[in-house]
Amino acid sequence: MSTTWFECKVKYRKIDENGGQKVTTEPYLVDALSYTEAERRINEEMAAYISEEFKITNIKVANYAEIHPFENTDRWFKSKISLIAYDEESGKERKTNMYFLVQANDVKEAYDNTVHVMNNTMGEYNIPAISESPIMDVFPYFSGEDSDLEKIEKFNTLKASKPVVEEEKIDSMEFETELSELEA
Repeated sequence: MSTTWFECKVKYRKIDENGGQKVTTEPYLVDALSYTEAERRINEEMAAYISEEFKITNIKVANYAEIHPFENTDRWFKSKISLIAYDEESGKERKTNMYFLVQANDVKEAYDNTVHVMNNTMGEYNIPAISESPIMDVFPYFSGEDSDLEKIEKFNTLKASKPVVEEEKIDSMEFETELSELEA
C-alpha cells in the first residue's frame, strides 16, 4: 500500500529570538490513512512540542511521491523530477513529473541528494526544479514494533549511504545449543 502524506498547518504562539511572543502558522507532514487520522496524529505529535494551545488550520493531501531524510541536515526541499519515456506509437518523448521531499542544508546539497536517491533508477530523468519547502518537520507512521528512539534513528538515518546488511540466519538447533550453553 502506498504512503499518503498529509500537510497539516498548525497555528500557535511562538517565542521569537527577542523573547516576544508572536502567532505563527507552520506546515508539518504526517503519514496517515485518512484526514481524521492525520488530525489525530498531528495533535499527538504537536502536543509533545508545544505546551500551550495550538490550532490545526488546514489539512490537505501532499503531492510527494517519496520523502528522503538525510543526516546532518536541517531544511526540507521539494525536488521536481521528470521521468522521460519514449512512446513508440507516437514516436514522441513523454515526461511524467513527480515530487520528492529531500532533506538538505542548501539547494546544491538538495540537488546532490536527489541525484543520490535517483542513482538506481533505470530510466532517464532530469531535475527541472528544486525549491526550499516551508515544511518544518515530517512525522512518518511507525508500527510500534521498535522503541521510540530506534524509530527516530531509523527515519533520520540515510538509508542510501549505508549498505544493507542482511541478518545472519541462525539454524534453530544452533540457537538452542548456544542458549543451553549460556544457561549452564
